[in-house]
Amino acid sequence: MAFGRPSVKEEPDLDPNKNPEAVALRYDMERDNAPRVVAKGRGHVAENIMAVAQKNTIPVYQNKTLVNMLMALELDREIPPELYKVIAEVMAYVYRIDKKHGKNNNPFNKQ
Repeated sequence: MAFGRPSVKEEPDLDPNKNPEAVALRYDMERDNAPRVVAKGRGHVAENIMAVAQKNTIPVYQNKTLVNMLMALELDREIPPELYKVIAEVMAYVYRIDKKHGKNNNPFNKQ
């Protein structure tokens, strides 16, 4: 799952001059206790993260507040317990949208 520019719109960033930011999470239920930050960046790095997500039909959710919190985390670290609820809500929301559109992108499966 990637967070950044929208394919699912929630909280768009209205400043066109701001460098884009993106964070990618992965959750392997067999290995991890919680989703991990596997990529993050600004500018060209963020654009590349979003391009990879789009190419691989990975769900994208935009929320600038959440992206800011996730950007503060170190790479390959599990999200802290304080973010469990919000990430679970986002993953459930994306799953419902995908299911509604006939896609089989279960964000709770390992990727």
